[in-house]
Amino acid sequence: MRHNTQRRAHLLQTAVSLLAREGAAGLSYRTLDEAAAVPTGTASNYFRTRLDLHTQLAHHIHDRLQPDQAFLNSVSSLTGPALHTALLENLVERVRREREAYLALLELRLLAQRHPDLQAVLLPIIRANLQMNEQFSGAQALTADRVMFLLGYLALTGLFFEDLTAPGMLPPQASQDLIRAIVRISELQSPAGPAE
Repeated sequence: MRHNTQRRAHLLQTAVSLLAREGAAGLSYRTLDEAAAVPTGTASNYFRTRLDLHTQLAHHIHDRLQPDQAFLNSVSSLTGPALHTALLENLVERVRREREAYLALLELRLLAQRHPDLQAVLLPIIRANLQMNEQFSGAQALTADRVMFLLGYLALTGLFFEDLTAPGMLPPQASQDLIRAIVRISELQSPAGPAE
């Protein structure tokens, strides 16, 4: 069956919204068809199984959370702490802008804990994204080693969790303070040491 790519994208975007707002229990073929305002049976034509729907959602969400080419072009001449700071600030801004997508990803990750078939699909996607970022960080000498990279990664994912699930709990400047700390610690740990 030939599928309309625009309709698929619309269904995925609607599924992200449902997942973020209602949780996994609120996302079914019926609720997706209704929320997307498409004929009954449309979602099941595009996603043959719930695992297929969840898998395509995981890819869709990770694509949405990637930096855009215009930003990457704008920082292409930066190096060291300036590049590191710009990348982390952009990441925080993207996650806040794509709040719905990040919450939907958290829902998928929780769902995967109860469904080994989804876990088997989701973990490689998350792992590949982590490895890509770690390799970039190493190639640009942003962090001294894997432990330093993971320290920043876990600090930011903790920030995102608190920021998105308990808005207002952290002070307004928490993200800027955290980014400065990550960059400063990374500078101190780099082989060349801090810049003079």
